[in-house]
Amino acid sequence: MRTLCHDLTTTTPGAAVTLEGWVHRRRELARVTFLVLRDRSGLAQVVLPAGAAVPPEETTVRVTGTATASAQAPGGVEVTEAVVELLTEPASTPPAELWRPALDVSLPTLLDHAPVLWRHPAQRARWELAAASLRGFRATLDALDFTEVTTPKFVESATESGANVFAVDYFGRPAYLAQSPQFYKQQLVGVFERVYEVGPVFRAEPHDTVRHLAEYRSLDVELGFIRDHRDVLAVLRDVLAGMLAAVADEESAVARTGARLPVVPEEIPVVHFAEALELVGAPADEPDLAPEHERALGAWALAEHGSDFLAVEGYPLLKRPFYTHPWTGGILSADTRQSEAMAPTESSNSFDLLFRGVELVTGGQRLHRPSDYDRAIRARGEDPRTYDAYLQAFRHGMPPHGGFAIGLERWVGRLVEAANIREVTLFPRDLHRLAP
Repeated sequence: MRTLCHDLTTTTPGAAVTLEGWVHRRRELARVTFLVLRDRSGLAQVVLPAGAAVPPEETTVRVTGTATASAQAPGGVEVTEAVVELLTEPASTPPAELWRPALDVSLPTLLDHAPVLWRHPAQRARWELAAASLRGFRATLDALDFTEVTTPKFVESATESGANVFAVDYFGRPAYLAQSPQFYKQQLVGVFERVYEVGPVFRAEPHDTVRHLAEYRSLDVELGFIRDHRDVLAVLRDVLAGMLAAVADEESAVARTGARLPVVPEEIPVVHFAEALELVGAPADEPDLAPEHERALGAWALAEHGSDFLAVEGYPLLKRPFYTHPWTGGILSADTRQSEAMAPTESSNSFDLLFRGVELVTGGQRLHRPSDYDRAIRARGEDPRTYDAYLQAFRHGMPPHGGFAIGLERWVGRLVEAANIREVTLFPRDLHRLAP
């Protein structure tokens, strides 16, 4: 029976053990040779006679021997009287020394050699935090009576705009890779009331920045029978708390990444978009927040509210998709001026959530009346009949609803404070990269 490295620490001294994993490091001393073995659970020390032949680092091996107490060994137990059996041919020299505490390589090297360099314990820990986040996301929503759904990634029309979709040949007719599951998750609110999905989304946007990818994992949520976008924000708050609780349980991965885990406040601080513009000194007619505005607002939220999170609500409708619900007069701070820019006809019941000064989530309330969709689509100069497949659910009764989407890679990037989102993406796809 195989013993994992982590379990070696609780093995009775003198017991026979069999370990399987990679040669993490070799250390040849005058009187003894040490082999450090790595598996999915951690590291274990194997003691061999001086001069013993040890396979190159990263070779997969099976080690049989005796568990022996040793104060110098990881966890206080090592393997002695060991026999090493190769499970593959001797490994080639890796592009970096994976036994070193830090993976000190350039970003191009990391991306070019991702299948190997993700083996580094500190690098691998980044995705372990992502996996924990997914567990927390699902567990929180399951407890809130949400239903997990899956939606198509081939679609017949753009979800939000036609300028940033990947066109594909679908058996001789045009189709597109889905920008989001937005249309489908709204339709499924009419079936299940509360739904969520974890899946890839595709954006053919020519962004070559540290925070954009052409493909990423989107954590999408949609819920019905809401009053406005504040109900959506309340669910988002609980989801973030659940994700962080699951991450905190991964103590080893947190330690290996050095992540500073934030605290989700009982109520996320909220400012109106117009107030946000005032706080950063931007013109009142600015239609969106620039990255430098987000950073400034993140610093303000931390100083003013002690929060790494800040929600900005009431974005101009012109910067939101056509299905966004107009502003219905949510709560504004006392010192926010009622300017023309904040008129209900121009603002929306939507929000962005900033995490450590970077937009992490976009969410809000959607339109749910067929007549409102008809007006909104015609206002874009389009024919509502183009959206018949989407709109049929609304003609048969849809509740007031809304939702949000979290970019998983961006979440992990801010969690570990990576300089570039590609550092926490297993196999990133962007303007320049289609391999590995």
